[in-house]
Amino acid sequence: MEKIKKLLIQYQVAILYLIFGVLTTIVNIVVFALCYKIWHVDYSFSYVAAWFWSVLFAYLTNRKWVFHSTATNVKSVINEIWQFIVARIVTALLGYAILSFGVVVLKQDAQIWNVIQNIFVIVTNFVLSKLVIFKKKA
Repeated sequence: MEKIKKLLIQYQVAILYLIFGVLTTIVNIVVFALCYKIWHVDYSFSYVAAWFWSVLFAYLTNRKWVFHSTATNVKSVINEIWQFIVARIVTALLGYAILSFGVVVLKQDAQIWNVIQNIFVIVTNFVLSKLVIFKKKA
């Protein structure tokens, strides 16, 4: 039991990121499905709507529970939000390219390719968040 506790502490950030990453992905997939399948909105707009709501959810959960942000003054919080959004825009563009490749080039189901691009985006966002955005100050 002590070994398990030690591992949980050692990998706490990765475990929490994975948990909230799964929840963020669920937010993304649900919003995408609502827009695309239920409301019959174009897949491009559905992607943007899903991206917006999942990024908002991800920032709030990552800041508080995953990386325990220490940014408290207005300047550092704005800088943190700015870096988070820019990183998410870059990964969103890459994710959109993956989604479009699957839908337009391969002519496959948009929901399947949305899941595929989400996996890529989650891994890339973790690296950017850990090494750049929420990096612990020395």
